[in-house]
Amino acid sequence: MQEQLRKDAKAVILFDAAVAPQVDDRWFAPDYWRGQGVLREQSGGRGGIAVMATPAGECVLRHYRRGGLIAALLGDRYLWRGAAATRSFAELRLLGTLAARGLPVPRGIAARYVRHGLFYSADLIMQRIDGTRTLAECLRDGQLNSALAGRVGTLLADFHRAGVWHADLNAHNILVGDDQLYLIDFDRGRLRQPAAGWQRANLQRLRRSLVKLGALQAGEQVFERELWQPLILQYERTLNA
Repeated sequence: MQEQLRKDAKAVILFDAAVAPQVDDRWFAPDYWRGQGVLREQSGGRGGIAVMATPAGECVLRHYRRGGLIAALLGDRYLWRGAAATRSFAELRLLGTLAARGLPVPRGIAARYVRHGLFYSADLIMQRIDGTRTLAECLRDGQLNSALAGRVGTLLADFHRAGVWHADLNAHNILVGDDQLYLIDFDRGRLRQPAAGWQRANLQRLRRSLVKLGALQAGEQVFERELWQPLILQYERTLNA
């Protein structure tokens, strides 16, 4: 990633100049893209996601928001601990590192933070990965089978072998394409020394997500035999190869 900083009176932007040589505050405003007629979609929820066609290709804009009980108090504000520790800058740089290692992640385009006294708010822009569906959608539509579960196992083993800890490994953050799977949303993710403890905890988080989304509908034994065991078997084969 060819890092470049842009500062103005209210915000600081870090962007990949190799992909988008000119990034300013307008890139982080859905209304700007709407006015250009290139805002594809926008959703609310905790993430605040917008999809738009930019000079760097079709991109996803995410505004960071808190979840849980603290969201009612702080909303989209985070305690200031320095620019490098902002959620947006950290995630953009991690995406750059993972892409450089050949791992299948979205390409980071730009990150921004805006100071609010002792707090800040943040945004991230990534290239959109076309032709994919989430693993959650595959499960919903009855398309999660043993073969796909094995592919997921291989994907996760590749990341774990590289020491990548995903803070929110769930079925919504795995994208399924015809020839490639991707892992997305690395907010609070980091590189760690590979170790069985955190790797198992990561896998169990995904399992809980699948169960919550209805993976046990055909019974726990069917889930274990047809989905979870193939995933774990391929995971272990890849991790130990």
